[in-house]
Amino acid sequence: MSDQLKLVTWNINSVRLRMPIVEQLIEDVAPDVICLQETKCPDANFPEKAFRAAGYEHMAIHGQKGYHGVATLSKRPLENIEKRDFCNVGDSRHVAADVPFNGMALRVHNFYVPAGGDEPDREINPKFAHKLDFMAEMKAWLQGPETGKPAVLVGDLNVAPYEHDVWSHKQLLKVVSHTPVETELFEDVRKTGGWLDVMRQFTPMEEKLYTWWSYRAKDWSKADKGRRLDHVWVSAPLGPHIKGTEVLREARGWEKPSDHAPVIAVFEA
Repeated sequence: MSDQLKLVTWNINSVRLRMPIVEQLIEDVAPDVICLQETKCPDANFPEKAFRAAGYEHMAIHGQKGYHGVATLSKRPLENIEKRDFCNVGDSRHVAADVPFNGMALRVHNFYVPAGGDEPDREINPKFAHKLDFMAEMKAWLQGPETGKPAVLVGDLNVAPYEHDVWSHKQLLKVVSHTPVETELFEDVRKTGGWLDVMRQFTPMEEKLYTWWSYRAKDWSKADKGRRLDHVWVSAPLGPHIKGTEVLREARGWEKPSDHAPVIAVFEA
């Protein structure tokens, strides 16, 4: 008997504020696993009751008051939960757990990579230095044993690596999230670990692909000045099981939206 697993990753920009649209997502998409970033919520105040009522009994939560925060919610059991403190600064930016899929333990990494501030210079901008150091630690860790097993890495990784992952490659080359120092390190993290960028497997490189649109635009959809900041990577052993990805663009237009759209990934055995 075949197994199918539907996973959604979404920077929700405050889970308590946007719980109504999370519930809309659950109703419309019915994912098995939901990976949220920027929950902005200490663990004690996380809306567990609402998720349990929606069928998500299993939770791996790593939050803090007002900032950052990641949470993985699942209809399937979660085991071997891990919360890694990157750069030893106490930020809640990662949680991992094993999810049963086709008789195996699928490792799910949920990340919220630092945005990096406004100035792409580590010498004058500590936030940018933190972002680069964070990714360097990802590279050192997420290879070898971590990628020799079925694994998926998702989240708001805050880098738009390719030319058509941004609305204007030339205009954004000096803008944080698309600078060469970031995109080259980002690709180094991915390739060193043998991770596959599955969103680009299903959307050709020459096509525009966005997951984030700024709140600043009066009409975000018409202006369409987006960036692909949210990603789905899989390890080589999981590669044959990825059946599709989709950006739920319409969610960016829901009531009181996040500035990110959810990304859906479907796995089949």
